[in-house]
Amino acid sequence: MRGQVELFEPEISGMAAYCLDTTGKRLRPTLVFFSGWQGEGVVSDDLVRAAGVVEMVHLATLVHDDIMDRAEIRRNRRTASREFGPDAAVLLGDALFSQALNVAAQFPTTELCRLVSESTRRVCSGEIMQTLRRRDINITLAEYRRMIDLKTAELFRVSCFIGARLSGAGAGFAQAADRFGHHLGIAYQIYDDLVDFVGEEQRIGKTLGTDLATGKLTLPLMLLLERVPDAERNTIIAALRGGQPLGLAASQQRMQEMGIAAEVVRAIDDELAAATHVLAPHHGQPAVPLLLQLGAMLHAQVSALQVTR
Repeated sequence: MRGQVELFEPEISGMAAYCLDTTGKRLRPTLVFFSGWQGEGVVSDDLVRAAGVVEMVHLATLVHDDIMDRAEIRRNRRTASREFGPDAAVLLGDALFSQALNVAAQFPTTELCRLVSESTRRVCSGEIMQTLRRRDINITLAEYRRMIDLKTAELFRVSCFIGARLSGAGAGFAQAADRFGHHLGIAYQIYDDLVDFVGEEQRIGKTLGTDLATGKLTLPLMLLLERVPDAERNTIIAALRGGQPLGLAASQQRMQEMGIAAEVVRAIDDELAAATHVLAPHHGQPAVPLLLQLGAMLHAQVSALQVTR
């Protein structure tokens, strides 16, 4: 990825480096590596390049997300929008998308470029859907799951599928890795939505409270609106629609008091259980123990939130 910086025009290469040379979790490239794992000492240049492609796509989406969310902090430093201004950041995200597809097009067959371009479109479609439904309190659970399937789980899914395919694994394991990535991605987004309310900004490393501030109806908010008295519900709706502000601390307390945070944690646990289940027939694959470790890691992160069950 550092090598890709040199391919950007010199006028913007420093901006590209700012986005690419970060210290995030690198979950998506890790999914590529783990799904394509063939044992100690086996390193595939194709996996390295594919992992770089999916991470560049992901970073491009973050640049755009932070503009729309008016976020100030990402990975414990200023967002690209805050650093360079939102107008330049929009185009910078586009440039990152383009370079990712440029690298994907260099593979011997068109499969990787097709998979990545389709997934990029689906991720953007999910973000568009969420943007158009901001401040809409009538979103159903099915619609919410559809949006997070597209905007988050899609890139998890394709990362796993690409890794399995590049490793030469059979179609059965590639499909199982695909489904694992889907369930892990859904779990991760629900966790991220919960963190927006009950996380600690300094520990998480990004601006929290943006879902409420930008009018996104997520699972924690949907459950909160269902259960609070009418007067309190009207106050929350006013906050979602850009009226009077609603204190984040107050909503955190209510979610704990009403058992909402615990219910959201159970939804995460269900997805992690489904992710584990799809890999059960493939325990002979060297990739499986590593993928299961990622599920365990997310479970540990959820536990660290110390939600009262």
